[in-house]
Amino acid sequence: MIRTLTAILLGFCLSPTAHADNSQQNRMMECNKQASSKSGEERKTFMSSCLSGKTASSPQQRMKDCNKQAEGKKGEERKAFMSTCLKKN
Repeated sequence: MIRTLTAILLGFCLSPTAHADNSQQNRMMECNKQASSKSGEERKTFMSSCLSGKTASSPQQRMKDCNKQAEGKKGEERKAFMSTCLKKN
């Protein structure tokens, strides 16, 4: 009985940590995707800013990044992508 209760409590204690790690992993994957066109110091600065939750890029930089990611998309698909991309960056 005590072991079962201990296991349940331990599970609850570890659960938020696992969730936090997952959100950090998701942020890392999203930032990596957005930084695919960058290299060197520009990438390092962007990743630092992105991972800390700060998106300090200018509207022109956001447009440039989104345009790069939208390559191959056309028409309504591109329009919808650009709208979403520009809002989240």
